[in-house]
Amino acid sequence: MNQRDIEATVSDDLALNYHLMHPGGDSAPGDPNAAFYLDGMYHLHYILRHTWRGDRSYCFVHVTSPDMLNWTWQRTKLQPSFTGHGMYSGTGFVTKEGIPAAIYHGQASKRNHIALAKDRTLSAWEKPYPVEPKTADGADADMHHWDPDCFLIGDTYYAISGGRHQPLSKSQDLRNWSYVGDFLKHELPDAAIGEDISCPNFFRLGDKWMLLCISHPFGCRYYIGDWDTENEQFVPETHGRMNWRRPDQPIYKTEYRDFFAPESVLTSDGRRVMWAWLVTLNNEIASRTIQSLPRELSLAGDGSLRIRPLRELKTLRTNQTIHRNLTVTPPERSHSGTATARIATLEGDALELRITIDREQALRKRFGFQLFADEDHEGLPILIHPETATLRVGTTEAPFAVANLPEGEDVELRIFIDKYLVEVFANDRQAVVGAHMDYRSASNLNAYTYGDPTTIRQIEIWKLKSTNQGFFEARESRVWAPDTE
Repeated sequence: MNQRDIEATVSDDLALNYHLMHPGGDSAPGDPNAAFYLDGMYHLHYILRHTWRGDRSYCFVHVTSPDMLNWTWQRTKLQPSFTGHGMYSGTGFVTKEGIPAAIYHGQASKRNHIALAKDRTLSAWEKPYPVEPKTADGADADMHHWDPDCFLIGDTYYAISGGRHQPLSKSQDLRNWSYVGDFLKHELPDAAIGEDISCPNFFRLGDKWMLLCISHPFGCRYYIGDWDTENEQFVPETHGRMNWRRPDQPIYKTEYRDFFAPESVLTSDGRRVMWAWLVTLNNEIASRTIQSLPRELSLAGDGSLRIRPLRELKTLRTNQTIHRNLTVTPPERSHSGTATARIATLEGDALELRITIDREQALRKRFGFQLFADEDHEGLPILIHPETATLRVGTTEAPFAVANLPEGEDVELRIFIDKYLVEVFANDRQAVVGAHMDYRSASNLNAYTYGDPTTIRQIEIWKLKSTNQGFFEARESRVWAPDTE
């Protein structure tokens, strides 16, 4: 990135209404990092690529919010003019003394580093220092230093270093580190050999532990399991993915990063909320930094992961309209019994839809919806495929099956539209992102069914208030701009 890129801005055309988006020009990578809830305020950082002393470097841009929706950009403090090096991914944590801290990988330093905040507004930081684990005999540990995470278990700090193998170290004071060994007790069979664990974030979730992370080839994923206190290891039991290859992405060049580089925070009321950087959804926005909607993570009674849109999003709702008992009927033809019908007009470019379909109507049924559609535009499909047990958004297909829902649980889709960006949540069990840059060409919401009629019990549509005032202020003030010399 050169100075011209830094001085560029996001056009009104690309500016989103309620997603967190960097207000400058080309900015990738945009990994979210170092998230905190401190004294009534949420803090999030994200990586910004920029020029420093004539070379490419990286800093942590700092944003704050009272509700994880309305963001204000602060002056960038964690940057190479202060740290002495660029900043790659890490996480935020709070020390035993209540001091906010960030752990990250220092560009070209071959070390992970820790920086301690001087205050709880994160307006100033102590100089960072390297994490240098020692073996029992006092020698430097022979380990790979990469994307780190730091977490407390009891009175002991533990730090993971990412990569294909994940060494674990521990400390009582964040200064003196001892090498422990392998973080994972074993790998799980659905993780491919060669996948790395990067951007790790390890935390308690219910009565289990969750490792939220990526592999660079396949994007965001997670493990759920237990902590072995005696052996100081994570014992994963299940592994799941939050990102899936689209057909237009290369088969052998595995860089599937639609949902990538996650980070999470524990909210004031005990919820675990995550973001991810949306990288490869569309070439027009690939060089931008756009974060996903905040997602609430929790465990169900059977130990499976639940993924919900941030509940604060409901505060943005206005101008509700409701449609009830809509039936779409395919023609009576033996092989091509497919029907689409317009059921609503989507007015505005910031919307939430909640669609409810009785389980009996949805079971074994191939059905769905089209956004931004009319007679000449198929728009963006959102389809449920029983034959492949998948939910399709655009060209992305993610695991989801009506047949796997408990008896008596109906199908509920929550669809968030922010101009060209769409996020779909299905029964709090699956979430998929999509992009449709041609969103202005048509405004119909169509329903689709195959084989038999489908009756939609209810469709609720809300317009959503914008939360982007801070974005536009930062686009003008450029308060976030890092030093280049």
